[in-house]
Amino acid sequence: MMKNDYKNRFGKVAVLLGGTSGEREVSLRSGDAILKGLKEQSVDAYAVDAMDNVIKQLVDGNFDRAFIALHGKGGEDGVIQGTLETLDIPYTGSGVLGSAIGMDKLRSKQVWDSLGLPVIPAEPINAGTKLSVTTAGQLLARLGMMVMVKPSSEGSSLGMAKAETTEGLLKAIDAASEFGGEVLIEQWINGPEYTVSLLGENALPVVQIQPAREFYDYEAKYTTSGTEYFCPTDLTKDEEAELKNMAQQAFAAINCSGWGRIDFIRNKAKGNFYLLEANTVPGMTECSLVPKAAKAADISFSELVVEILKTSESKVEVVND
Repeated sequence: MMKNDYKNRFGKVAVLLGGTSGEREVSLRSGDAILKGLKEQSVDAYAVDAMDNVIKQLVDGNFDRAFIALHGKGGEDGVIQGTLETLDIPYTGSGVLGSAIGMDKLRSKQVWDSLGLPVIPAEPINAGTKLSVTTAGQLLARLGMMVMVKPSSEGSSLGMAKAETTEGLLKAIDAASEFGGEVLIEQWINGPEYTVSLLGENALPVVQIQPAREFYDYEAKYTTSGTEYFCPTDLTKDEEAELKNMAQQAFAAINCSGWGRIDFIRNKAKGNFYLLEANTVPGMTECSLVPKAAKAADISFSELVVEILKTSESKVEVVND
């Protein structure tokens, strides 16, 4: 299809960016890059900052569809998806249910575990729970004396911390509790991380992540931190196929669709893989992983954003019923 035909095919497109979550700044960067890419393909696209009365902006703008570039709460948890369905505006990516489960690391784990997919041993507690030193020590012992603490429903590694003492665990729980909801305490797994980007029915080439820091935290993801990315990876063809297949299974299991990313970690000592989390609106910045995987598949950034925009077409019949 010629670029000029995209204006007629997609109509007026709202690129939803910014918002009010802790990932606002990353979302602004993702949205700006997406907007530029769409315009390069002659798509009639406009930035809409979801921080300010997004419903009014969408109604007044008379948009035909939306490209969701909102990260975190309000953007990846089903809230904006439900809003768009109420307004009869088709949108990119997963629907309400898939977005809600995908944003919740605990519920995702529970679904995957029930299907026999490999997840890291973990225990959840309610945010704000005050554990005694004895209870914290017992929890730490059950999980191998070294853990990763994270909010269950935040992205971009916000609120994550490693702990290997009861004092460190209690401090990490307090920090993660500031995000509300539930706190997930996972057994620490030492090994490399990998990610599989999904685009429609296809799994893109696997990307291996080697952070300069101890783990792939917010700084490692979004600053010039020395993080290295490898594509192709150090995996064999069979191992890469295994990860792609597992990613597609995990994505479908929590009712996700369209595009996204599934992250893994490999136990360095034993060689086995664990699912980490789903990302239903992955980052699209200059450091982001989906564009890196797409590039390895000879898909340019502007071609990638058009392919993602096409995922909104699957919702036309749904919202117009």
